[in-house]
Amino acid sequence: MYDIIVVGGGHAGCEAALAPAKRGLKTLLITGNLNMVGSMPCNPSIGGPAKGVVVREIDALGGYMGKNADLCQIQTKMLNSSKGPAVRALRFQEDKILYVKEMKKHLESTANLDLLEGIVDKLIVEDNTVLGVVLEDGKKILSKKVILTTGTYLNSRTLRGKVITPEGPDNQKTSYGLSKQLRDLGFTIQRLKTGTPARIYTDSIHFERTKLEPGDAVCHHFSYDPGYNSILGINVPCYLSYTNPSIHKFIMDNITDSAMYGGIAEGIGPRYCPSIEDKIVKFSDKDRHQIFFEPESLELDTTYIQGYSTSMSVETQDVMIHMLPGLEDCKVKRYAYAIEYDAIDPLELWPSLETKFVKGLYTAGQINGTSGYEEAAGQGLIAAINASNSILGLNPLILRRDESYIGVMIDDLVTKGTKEPYRLLTSRAEYRLLLRHDNADIRLREYGHQYGLISDVDYARFTQKKQDIAYYKERLNEIKIKYNVINDYIKNPENFVKESQSVIYLLKRPEFSYLDIKEMIKGIDQYDEVSNISDEVLEQIEIDTKYVGYIKKTEEQAKKMRFYDDKEIPEDLDYDNIENIALEAREKLKKIKPTTIGQASRISGVNPADITVLIIYIEGNRK
Repeated sequence: MYDIIVVGGGHAGCEAALAPAKRGLKTLLITGNLNMVGSMPCNPSIGGPAKGVVVREIDALGGYMGKNADLCQIQTKMLNSSKGPAVRALRFQEDKILYVKEMKKHLESTANLDLLEGIVDKLIVEDNTVLGVVLEDGKKILSKKVILTTGTYLNSRTLRGKVITPEGPDNQKTSYGLSKQLRDLGFTIQRLKTGTPARIYTDSIHFERTKLEPGDAVCHHFSYDPGYNSILGINVPCYLSYTNPSIHKFIMDNITDSAMYGGIAEGIGPRYCPSIEDKIVKFSDKDRHQIFFEPESLELDTTYIQGYSTSMSVETQDVMIHMLPGLEDCKVKRYAYAIEYDAIDPLELWPSLETKFVKGLYTAGQINGTSGYEEAAGQGLIAAINASNSILGLNPLILRRDESYIGVMIDDLVTKGTKEPYRLLTSRAEYRLLLRHDNADIRLREYGHQYGLISDVDYARFTQKKQDIAYYKERLNEIKIKYNVINDYIKNPENFVKESQSVIYLLKRPEFSYLDIKEMIKGIDQYDEVSNISDEVLEQIEIDTKYVGYIKKTEEQAKKMRFYDDKEIPEDLDYDNIENIALEAREKLKKIKPTTIGQASRISGVNPADITVLIIYIEGNRK
């Protein structure tokens, strides 16, 4: 008898299995191939806009994705470094072979966690409560909770033109029984689609015909904790190419050869990661599209052609590929494909990620309609925390929209639903100035420690960091730098200062960063105190100082919404008894069953007038 069974060993499954085991709960991870845990069937990278912040949030909460990404990276880059802090995010190229090896090693060495290679055929459900799983060979395994993290393996099939193959990513076996049972249990099953581009033998690429895209000279880290440095210690470049009008014309001339445009595909594809034929159809005014060449692993002589995914036939793909600058004489290891799979309607989930139809059953990742490794891992961690909390008699962890991108994602899913693969974007977060790359630990590490996922040693270091930030905010207002030192660093004489200025004053000025100040005072003994402050602390002070007005305004907006998010709605509320609510609002409220007034206010079709009536009704009943 296990406390928790996790079904699926992708990025969601790894986080979902590690978290409860770390809290001392007996956990079992079941996956079809133990040599593919945490695999990267699509792009060999972790992070990106918004996604990179999610990885930091996972680390702040005590998850493992960021640490494994740090260990296995072969290139690091800070995106949008020249822009404001609200849109900065890390993106790492990963050695995909090493990433799987290190993840498997970590899973195997984790106490309280068993690993089992197998396919789950169905759930054991009695009285709308999950009691365990049944494997394909008929073996029953009992548990208190089950977390489904099945990725794109539910009733999946790959598509290349008119060729349809029943399989999951990387030619792996698909699962049929679970999808059918979920439908029988009352879940709405929707068909979604994603895809992956061709893999090219690296030594057959003409890189001289492309543009070099190196990583940053500075090696960045996702994890806030020390000791997770790159195993390979190498910075491998990527390369940039472009499509051209000739390629666009060829694709349009052969558009019916696409499974998507030829009537073969059933699933709805991702809006923000479209296939190349979809880009050309929808953005016909564009003369070219960016295509990145990304290394997959030092153990493989293959390159990933980012941005060139397609569901065209192999014959058509072969021509398309060789038309791309740099690939004129290339050898193809594996052609691109689209993949369709089953997913549930996330409106049938509580904010805890427990399903509404089956108690004790949680879902995370692409089964919930999301795309991306990072989105999946974030959900897996939250599902695991809440399944564990339920066993331990604790309240679920529901992250707010002003607290994390993970909270934005889950609220979007369970409140608005999705009919296409959901992708996190900075534009989805109305409080993105609060949800920055640099402060994920300040936002979330308390939760990680509270739930036993952050050690006392790591928590003590975090506490010291907070104390340093508070102390040096005051101290840097007292430490003044002589005007001649400042002016030697200013290029335009019109901007010269006429007297000594505090470090805080300089940090308020847009032309200065904390790195500029450290460079300015390098070697001057009287400023050793400033030189010795960690970059992590100084960066936080700089952002808090430069954007204090914007941050306070955003915090005030978030506080107003928090008032509504704190107002709970009784679970047994009968919306049919409430008069003067619009018909559409009543139907949506009955279907989604929001847990708070704040969540109810974000449901499409529920207007402010409906919310006012709802509040008055609930308050009246309480009195």
